[in-house]
Amino acid sequence: MEKRNNRSRHLAAISLAIMGAGFLAMIPFQDSLIGKLLMGGFEAGLVGGLADWFAVTALFRHPLGIPIPHTALLPKNRDKVTRALINMLENDWLTKESIMEKFKQIHILDKIFETVEKELHSESVKNSLQAFSLDVARKVDVERFAPTIEKEIKGFLLSADSSEFLQKASSHILAKEYDSAAFDYVLQETEKWASQAEAKMVLGKLGKQAIDTTEADGLLKFAIQSFSNMITEEKVGNILQSFILKRMKNLQQEDNRYRHMILEKIQKELGSINEREALMSEIQSWKNKMVEEMDLTGQIKGVLAKSKDRLMAFIEKDSFVDDTVIPVVKKFIDEIKADDEKVSATETWLHAKIAGLIERNHSKIGKLVRENLDKLDTETLIDMMENNVGKDLQWIRVNGAVCGFLIGLGLTIFKLIVM
Repeated sequence: MEKRNNRSRHLAAISLAIMGAGFLAMIPFQDSLIGKLLMGGFEAGLVGGLADWFAVTALFRHPLGIPIPHTALLPKNRDKVTRALINMLENDWLTKESIMEKFKQIHILDKIFETVEKELHSESVKNSLQAFSLDVARKVDVERFAPTIEKEIKGFLLSADSSEFLQKASSHILAKEYDSAAFDYVLQETEKWASQAEAKMVLGKLGKQAIDTTEADGLLKFAIQSFSNMITEEKVGNILQSFILKRMKNLQQEDNRYRHMILEKIQKELGSINEREALMSEIQSWKNKMVEEMDLTGQIKGVLAKSKDRLMAFIEKDSFVDDTVIPVVKKFIDEIKADDEKVSATETWLHAKIAGLIERNHSKIGKLVRENLDKLDTETLIDMMENNVGKDLQWIRVNGAVCGFLIGLGLTIFKLIVM
């Protein structure tokens, strides 16, 4: 740009020099016809070139440094020029309406999606997404979340209705016949225990003690004492062991009536368990006490810490962005694109927000221009303006010289014809 300006300045100076040299050179030949014609042309060209040089120079500075009135127009009227420029920008070139109208022609959401889909596969964006995800995971404070989670868990457990839970549990037990299975398990375990020699000894000892401590009067007392003297702990143990083992075997038979009686009683109790208010109240109180006394903070912190470590290890994988983030983003974009109403609503919202920003900040265009212009001293500003429009202004000087030369030729010919 600077080379072009220098070239145009040189061209303007050369054109003026040619006119001056031609004028001087034609003075000796002004008596001839050709001399008169060229003399008139060069004279008018010199006057036109000088006049345009004066006019162009007067815009920016005093010609030859002489403070001639109405010269150095731009430096003297800097503030007025600035205001005019700002007014032109705000009210003619970059009006709110023109900016808004231009934005209305742009499908902003499409541009956003296009940019996101394009940049999503670039290594820089992938690295940024992975680094951001790692940073977020790293900053998760498990110490902070543990008490809150414990509070929520305890709140849920305290609010839970024990009777409802027990009713559902009992219904499930009855539906799956777990009561029968549990009864068989108790019988089998009792049978195992009763078949042991140690069990026989315990049963014999307990039975003998029961006989010896039985209180009675008269003949019954005499009979019991006689029976106690006749029988030993081992015999009592054999009798009780045999009795228990036989009863356990019988109760395990499906057609045993005592088995059916016991199971019916169990099923009846399970079916009506929620109707026993005292029991339900006791269970509820016990449950609440257990929940309140529980200290889950340590366990929750441990679980959260392990989860955090697993999450960070997962994010650090090279395939994290390609396999996890990108599919989620693409699915989100595709879902929005497929919903015309959502696209239209989003576009309307974006345009409304942009219109609001333009409305609120349009005046800042002029303020920004003024601030940037005020940062420059007058000499620098004039130099910038002269450099940016200098080419066209220098061509004014060239055109002035050339047009003056042609007009001079025409006037000289006219004078010769008239005279």
